[in-house]
Order: sequence, then C-alpha cells, then structure tokens
Amino acid sequence: MEIYETQSEIAKRKNWLLSLVVTVLVAFGVLILLQGIALALTPFLFNMEFNEVLGLFSGDYSVPNGRMAMLFVQGVGSGIGFWVAAWILIRWIDRADLKWGIQLKRYDSKKMGLTVLITLGAMFFNALLVYWNSQMSLPGFMSGLEGWMKAMEDQLMEMTKFLTDFQSIPELFMGVLVIGVLAGIGEEVFFRGFLQPKMHRYTGSVHLGIWLTAIIFSAIHVQFYGFFPRMFLGALFGYLYVYSGSLTYPILAHIFNNSFTVILVYAAGQGMVDFDIESSDSFSYPLSILGFLVLLGGIYYFKRNKPQEYERLD
Repeated sequence: MEIYETQSEIAKRKNWLLSLVVTVLVAFGVLILLQGIALALTPFLFNMEFNEVLGLFSGDYSVPNGRMAMLFVQGVGSGIGFWVAAWILIRWIDRADLKWGIQLKRYDSKKMGLTVLITLGAMFFNALLVYWNSQMSLPGFMSGLEGWMKAMEDQLMEMTKFLTDFQSIPELFMGVLVIGVLAGIGEEVFFRGFLQPKMHRYTGSVHLGIWLTAIIFSAIHVQFYGFFPRMFLGALFGYLYVYSGSLTYPILAHIFNNSFTVILVYAAGQGMVDFDIESSDSFSYPLSILGFLVLLGGIYYFKRNKPQEYERLD
C-alpha cells in the first residue's frame, strides 16, 4: 500500500474538495512559475534572442539550438515542476511523510528486473491500445469537438517529432534526461506518491484511487488519441506502488518506459530499427496478448510478495 502518513486537517477525507482545489492551484502555479523562469533563462543559456524563443514555442522550429532549448524548458517547467509541486503539497500543505527510508529499503534487484519485464510487456500491449484509441470516433453532433481534438493532436505530434529528432549524442542524452529521468521522477512523486494516496483516502478504495489518479495523469497530458494507453500505464504504475510499498518501482518503470521510447526513436532516425512514432497500427496481436500476460503475471508476483504489514489490503 502507499506510504502517506499525515494528520493535517486539510488532508482529511471531509476536506477533500478544499484539498483538491489547493492541489490544483499549487500545482499549476508552480508549473507556470518554473516554466516562466526557464523561458527567461533560455536566451542566456542558449544564445538566442527572446523573440526567437517566443517563435520557437509558437511552432517555428528552425531556430538554432531550438531543440535543446525546448527540452530545457520542458525539463524545468514540467519534470522538476511536478517534483517541486509535490514537495510543497506534501511537506507544507498536508505535512505528510512518505518515509523514504522505508521505501528505499524495499528496493530489490530481483523485483527491479521483474519491473523492467512488466514494463516491456505493457509496451507491447499498449501498442494495441494505441491502435484502438486512434480509431475513436465521436458522434456527428460532436464533430466540432473532434476536429479541435485532432488539431491539438497534430500540433502536439509536430512538437514531439521535433523534440525527438535528435541530431547528436548530446541531444539524445538531453532527451533521455528530460523525457525519461526528470519526467519519470517528477510525475511519479506527484501522481503516485502524492495524489494516489489522497484519492485512495477520499474514495475508501485502493482500486478507485489508482484509476482516478491514472485518469487525471492521462488527461493532464492533453493527448486525446493517446488517452487510454497513458491511463493504462498510469494504473500499472499505481499497482506497482500499491503492491510493492515503494515508489522506487513505478519511478524506475516510468523512466525505463520513456527512455526506451526515446532511444528507439533515435535508433529509428539512424536507420538501426524500423520504428515510426507517428504510426498507430504497428502492433502484433500475439505480441500484445503475450505482453498483457507477462505484465499480469508480474503484477500477481508483486501482489503475492508485498510487504507483510500490507496484507490487509486484500
């Protein structure tokens, strides 16, 4: 089960609405503030004019050093931003304790190897979810909304293609650091370490807590045609936390998932492998089913071997 010990009044179940409002205000406030600071530093760090920075984030990807600059802003404003927001909310608002000493002691190399295998299985199964999600079609009376969703998706895909079109090893390392490491740590501490235990407490159900958090985790990325695959990953990370009692497993699973994808995109760009980040139909039913069975088996192992003090979860 999640470790989140607090006696703060605002963290109690009866104050759930106030707590969620404060969470939204603090989280978005921190993300906007850090992104603003990163944008202000970008011209000095990357030898750019400020109007070039504004053009870059408006879709002009011809700016020199643009990729490194965007990765820097994303790393500070999102990856570090989620971690700082979680720290403020946990330490100063809820006055909670995640007991990192206990969480780190629960690291086990055998379970970590299994976590990598589970994550690979999830990636194979997620390819099928990506395909199903891409086939989503709204009713005719919602055609305006669907058109807006597709336009947003196309815009985000263009940005993603630019960010991952690495032209050098330093850019690849920056991509792994920002998209893999910083995002993995920041998002897991915020969503699984902070938000999931609160949802568990508010609903009285560990499973509802996991899935509500996964829905929010996916929705905040604003990628409508990737909503269900990302929600599934969020739930997987949530169950890894619940059945291991340690955030180290979902954090490393998240880092591995993102970093492996980044490296795969780079390898495809170098002609080493056949992989297209834009494709939604590059999947195999047998591999997807095998991946699903592997991750189910792995999660079952974690559940059977969870820390003894959390046996009451069943």
